[in-house]
Amino acid sequence: MLIEVKVPQLSESVAEATLLAWHKKQGEVVKRDENLIDIETDKVVLELPAPADGVLVSIRKGDKSIVVAGEVIATIDTEGKSSGVVSKKEEVKEEKVKPALAAPAVMPSAQKIAAEKGIDTNQVRGSGRDGRVTKGDVLSQGEKPSIQKPALQQPPFPVNSDKLLAGRPEQRVPMSRLRQRVAERLVQSQSTAAILTTFNEVNMQPVMEMRKRYQERFEKEHGAKLGFMSFFVKAVVHGLKKYPVVNASVDGTDVIYHGYFDIGVAVGSPRGLVVPILRDADQLSFAAVEKKIAEFGKKAQDGKLSLEDLTGGTFSISNGGTFGSMLSTPIINPPQSAILGIHATKERAVVENGQVVVRPMNYFAVSYDHRIIDGREAVLFLVAIKEALEDPARLILEI
Repeated sequence: MLIEVKVPQLSESVAEATLLAWHKKQGEVVKRDENLIDIETDKVVLELPAPADGVLVSIRKGDKSIVVAGEVIATIDTEGKSSGVVSKKEEVKEEKVKPALAAPAVMPSAQKIAAEKGIDTNQVRGSGRDGRVTKGDVLSQGEKPSIQKPALQQPPFPVNSDKLLAGRPEQRVPMSRLRQRVAERLVQSQSTAAILTTFNEVNMQPVMEMRKRYQERFEKEHGAKLGFMSFFVKAVVHGLKKYPVVNASVDGTDVIYHGYFDIGVAVGSPRGLVVPILRDADQLSFAAVEKKIAEFGKKAQDGKLSLEDLTGGTFSISNGGTFGSMLSTPIINPPQSAILGIHATKERAVVENGQVVVRPMNYFAVSYDHRIIDGREAVLFLVAIKEALEDPARLILEI
């Protein structure tokens, strides 16, 4: 029996997607729920599992093809045997596209080296068991003089810096769908919102002392490390409760006030910046926030974030301090109306009670849509965050 393999239902806001790389060749045996191909939308990369056991008798859409939800991209014969050829019945239906090459199985150590050297593992012949690409295969490939074409799923800048800087070459790398979507939304934010940024400095010593004091007990009790992000998230919720307009959004000529706190936390991934959402952050404990952020981080690195993880949000936090940023003006993530930028904590000379002392200081920045948020609310919102972090007991007592 012939079964059609179709593109799954996409998000309402996603019109089309791109097929990345087939993991099976035409004519190969497939198992039910085995991943056939990765499908990239402007938000996530989806895995398309085989709907049944059988033989992949036809591939109608090759790598890098543009597809829409419900489109047939392949056919599986549940009664067929591996032959490596297309059945006569399917040959008539099949579009005239170049058969896709199967993506080889790659050992983790080999994948890491390939990413560092900008080598496309699809072009490396594996010498390991079952054709797996080994570390030695990648190293020997890197010694060849030919320049490898970067794979779309490699890290954001899949170029060999040494080769790129030798002479005056150029290398054209297509934007991923995620990068295209990010670019579109940033331009939209800049062109539709009246963005203004306000700054303040925060003495992080009280939070650092509390972390040091309770870190060991916290991890033993909850099985998660006590990081800074849980303090930041809780401080943001504290400020949003005081100034609800900062948690609002604009819809035409209406202002929508949200009675919940879904906080987006920007994290890096091999595909670029993504912003998974902490739902009902006001109801989460410090431990729950830390566990959820750690989960998002791992899913982002593995490319496992779902559309649900990335959809919605009433306010966002961008922590450039993890990369060493001292100061920035973050861009609002539409349709939200504000975003908090956090930076690197550095020891600085400050004045306390007429004395110059050294304190671990961090510069916070809040960018906001001046169409609905006045300077007063934005400044006081940031002051509320500052006061909560400089006296973290407020977050526990909710005062």
